[in-house]
Amino acid sequence: MIKRVAILGAGLLGGSVAISAKENFPDVEVALWARNPDVAKDAREMGIELASTDLAEVIRGADLVILATPVGTMPGLVRELLELRGDEEFLITDVGSVKRLTHQQIDPLLKGTRVSYVGSHPMAGSEKKGFSAAQGDLLNGAACILTSEDMNANVAGLDLLEYFWMKLGCRIRKLTPEDHDYAVARISHFPHAMASMVAMVGLSFDDIGELAGGGLRDTTRVAAGDPELWAEIMLENRDALQRSLTESIAELAKFQEILRTNNKAEMLDYLTEAKRRRDLI
Repeated sequence: MIKRVAILGAGLLGGSVAISAKENFPDVEVALWARNPDVAKDAREMGIELASTDLAEVIRGADLVILATPVGTMPGLVRELLELRGDEEFLITDVGSVKRLTHQQIDPLLKGTRVSYVGSHPMAGSEKKGFSAAQGDLLNGAACILTSEDMNANVAGLDLLEYFWMKLGCRIRKLTPEDHDYAVARISHFPHAMASMVAMVGLSFDDIGELAGGGLRDTTRVAAGDPELWAEIMLENRDALQRSLTESIAELAKFQEILRTNNKAEMLDYLTEAKRRRDLI
């Protein structure tokens, strides 16, 4: 099935995938590529013996290559993979937060090759970053979305990735790249945008934070995430995100009108419906 998996990128998610794969696939070689020699050394000390800054060494003989770098660097990495691996057959996936862009950039590069690509998005993460924050159980119970422009043309790749991510503890959902981006805009990118706005408004005075309780901490937790990473994600999925923001503006106007009219019945109805939807999670 899988003899060797190569993870390119040793950040929080790439590192967690490597650690979990090492734990859950004892008969599979797990290789991890890091740009920083110190990170590669840390990974080896954590039990990922095949951690290296040498890309050719990491991808050699890999059946599955997982791109865990920023989305903008992925096309260049794929070109390097094709040069290094020649006419060999293998499967590429990624763990990026957007999928229309990755499919638009990667799919054309693979035409006429024996390499195939199926997108992956494990819905797992943390406000922390880097390999030092990686943990083997990060993916346990997480949803993982698999994406393909043509599900019927990528059956083997989809089946392999479903098997791989399920072994790492994920629940699988299959979507087109477009449906993926609109879904994650609502459940991931929009909440992050709102958490940032809550931090901007709720913490507009420097000395007010010490008064905050768990509600503000919970609501703004993801706003503590890596700004550079999230700036890229927000802009890459800006079309879908703007749709959610437009809806939120309408909801804010509705909430403001309830307050203006001092309508207790409508306020109760609104908060009751919000609670019902939250309880669906």
